[in-house]
Amino acid sequence: MGLLRSWVNSANGDTDFPLNNLPCGVFSVGEQEPRCGMAIGDFILDLAALEEEGLLGFAEGPLFDVPFWNEVMEAGPAVWADLRTKVTALLAEGAQARTAVEPHLVPRAQATLHMPFLVAEYTDFYAGRNHAFNVGTMFRGAENALPPNWLHIPIGYNGRASSVVVSGTDVRRPWGQVKSPDHEVPAFQPSRRFDIELEMGAVVGQASTHGYPVTVAEADEMIFGYVLLNDWSARDIQAWEYQPLGPFQAKATATTISPWVVMKAALEPFRTSTPAREKPLLPYLAEPKPMLYDIALEVGLTPEGGAETIIARTNYAQMYYSAPQQLAHHTTSGCAMNVGDLLGSGTISGPTKDSRGSLLELSWGGKEPFEIKGGTRSFIEDNDTLSLRGAAKGDGYRIGFGDCTGKVVPALANPYERN
Repeated sequence: MGLLRSWVNSANGDTDFPLNNLPCGVFSVGEQEPRCGMAIGDFILDLAALEEEGLLGFAEGPLFDVPFWNEVMEAGPAVWADLRTKVTALLAEGAQARTAVEPHLVPRAQATLHMPFLVAEYTDFYAGRNHAFNVGTMFRGAENALPPNWLHIPIGYNGRASSVVVSGTDVRRPWGQVKSPDHEVPAFQPSRRFDIELEMGAVVGQASTHGYPVTVAEADEMIFGYVLLNDWSARDIQAWEYQPLGPFQAKATATTISPWVVMKAALEPFRTSTPAREKPLLPYLAEPKPMLYDIALEVGLTPEGGAETIIARTNYAQMYYSAPQQLAHHTTSGCAMNVGDLLGSGTISGPTKDSRGSLLELSWGGKEPFEIKGGTRSFIEDNDTLSLRGAAKGDGYRIGFGDCTGKVVPALANPYERN
């Protein structure tokens, strides 16, 4: 498939948001209440306004009278497809509706972007082989890098939905309990080894029934779309707390997502298979078709007052387990999945040093500081800005997500001081 041309000229050039994409977001301008829209070139199409004026309608009734996409997701895959078909027709080159639609284009540069959906539950996985091997090698040696279960199941943990914030939200360095190897007792202090994890997030658009697992194929149909995701991680807090139940406070500070949800349909041309299996998976995890996507990813680090350095480049296709496999496995206990659930992929690292998706790996646990413009880093310093970017690249177009960005601000001087 080539570029779908639009009468919105900026959608036909160098943009993450061509007509092929139409990602879903929530925006406001000035004092306006947040409302749902789709990105197209340099603009946002105000879907709430189109619906109000009768230019966009559905048999299910109003879907855009609320400032989140959960109602659209709950309406189901047929409505998702109908929405894309109708909006594509309204914006396509030569569309007769241009005169009526054009007043409802809002310049993206003038808009404030908000959380695109209400997060029901959040689960994060540990499903990238290169990342798991690197981290395991650091702490257990290469011969014991992967836990015995890792090649058989997508390992994850239940996170906090309240931690999920939209791109552009500042992230405050957390306090926590840590223990240095050369100290007999732990200390309560700001994290000194604050980190990122480059991930993708799958947004669940259809609920499952409590007590009934879903297949991988059914799980794929349940996914509405994907976002970029930064799993902020306090490594020193994590090192002290993770035995025996895994991450807790180290992962609860913030989880930043991109402001645009790219619908699964926009990514169909970029499907690719998971890698060859080192050990056969059990039948319930078998994939009936390619379930990963060829999405190029990068991480930029910008110190306060300085220039950005791209510190890593990798690809979502590096993952060992796909989102549908993760979702299907999540339901094996009978756990019901809800509309608005978010699944973090796990850190996406490639096989080379410059493709590692966390500072923990890039600096090899802080032992090998890496260069940035104007200095070096082992972990994140105060007022550093981290930006994740990603795009699937087609024939004359690309499908992007918008930047997933957060600035780390200093820890509170005294977290328990009250005014």
